[in-house]
Amino acid sequence: MDVDLIFKVAAIGIIVTVLNQVLVRSGREEQAMLTTLTGLVVVLLMVVNMIADLFSTVKSVFGL
Repeated sequence: MDVDLIFKVAAIGIIVTVLNQVLVRSGREEQAMLTTLTGLVVVLLMVVNMIADLFSTVKSVFGL
């Protein structure tokens, strides 16, 4: 597993948390929710790409 992926996910989490707090304190709850959802989607896309790479590696190892 690549350590860079863990750092990227952590960085996205920190940035989204800070943006969420700033937006909530300024009274923009809708934008805060959209920011949180966007961060979640970005992280999920990164994880899905890594899982796709895992499946292709397993497929090539077993010759399927």
